[in-house]
Amino acid sequence: MGLIIESVHVGPLAVICYIVGCVQSRQGMLIDPAAPDEAVARQIERHGLTIRWLVNTHGHPDHTAGNNYWAAKTGATTVLHELDWQFFSTPAMQRAAVAEGFPPLTRIDRLVRDGDRLPVGQYDFLVLHTPGHTPGSICLYTPGHLFTGDTLFVDNAGRTDLPGGSLETLVASIQTKILPLPDDTIIWPGHDYGDTPTATLADQKQTNPYITDFLD
Repeated sequence: MGLIIESVHVGPLAVICYIVGCVQSRQGMLIDPAAPDEAVARQIERHGLTIRWLVNTHGHPDHTAGNNYWAAKTGATTVLHELDWQFFSTPAMQRAAVAEGFPPLTRIDRLVRDGDRLPVGQYDFLVLHTPGHTPGSICLYTPGHLFTGDTLFVDNAGRTDLPGGSLETLVASIQTKILPLPDDTIIWPGHDYGDTPTATLADQKQTNPYITDFLD
């Protein structure tokens, strides 16, 4: 297998940080590096990875709280969609993060848009803009795998009652960006809220109410 995928639950809200890497090149990235965690460091070391990207699937502070630590430790480039940078870097949202016990979002190295690509060795990860949970939520797709952050969970989906959220927008994102992907695509969500930590898109088309209840 050429693609390394390891998962570690990190931080007080048990965000799933994914350690993803290319076997051939040993390049890697962290998806949602939500907190300093030795278990993440051990996986990086075990696979001999050089981390190129630190990707935030969205700007909520439980997902971005480890950015500065991992950037300093690895020298990797922090990544966020431009709309979530605009939204979460405001003084009001920075104060809200601090009030929740998280560091404020004060730096991102690369702002991405829908259709951008993040190379990791022999793999190419396509940025899919999937707003709804937040204005700049993204998923990362490489054939066979979709990292969904808080856009889509196993048999559930991200909250839309927080600032910047919209149920209508979230459902549209799922329908237009996720459902067209191949049925055998494995969903890797940002939290383990389902009966299983992962599922295929085919499974979710049968059991996830955010898909079944809104299909035309």
